[in-house]
Amino acid sequence: MAALRGCISAACSILPNNINLLGHGLQQIRNYVGCRVVRDQKRRRWAKQYAEERLRLVALKRNDILPIEIRELAGKQLDETIPRQTALRQLTTRCVVTSRGRGTMIRWRVSRFIFRHLVDYNKMAGVQRAIW
Repeated sequence: MAALRGCISAACSILPNNINLLGHGLQQIRNYVGCRVVRDQKRRRWAKQYAEERLRLVALKRNDILPIEIRELAGKQLDETIPRQTALRQLTTRCVVTSRGRGTMIRWRVSRFIFRHLVDYNKMAGVQRAIW
């Protein structure tokens, strides 16, 4: 146990005191997880859990070739067994830095404010600001 403590203290003494391991040099705008973020994470878990069954039932419900009775049974089973929050339209793309729900650049998963800040200071690889 003493050897383990010695190794840990030696490793800690090597690292500089002002290093920012979590932020990677970026200023964190907000470290707040609100109810909307928690709700969105819950919906993503549910969507993943019920995805296959929901896809099958929706396909049966929308199929024009099948008899009406089968389509009604599929719709009834869809309403009874699968929560409505599992629909993909319920999911919100949120910024990973600020957890902002609007104005998110989907490709980079950050809001437009954070995207502009990162591009201005050359923190985003392969992207540069337009020069007219």
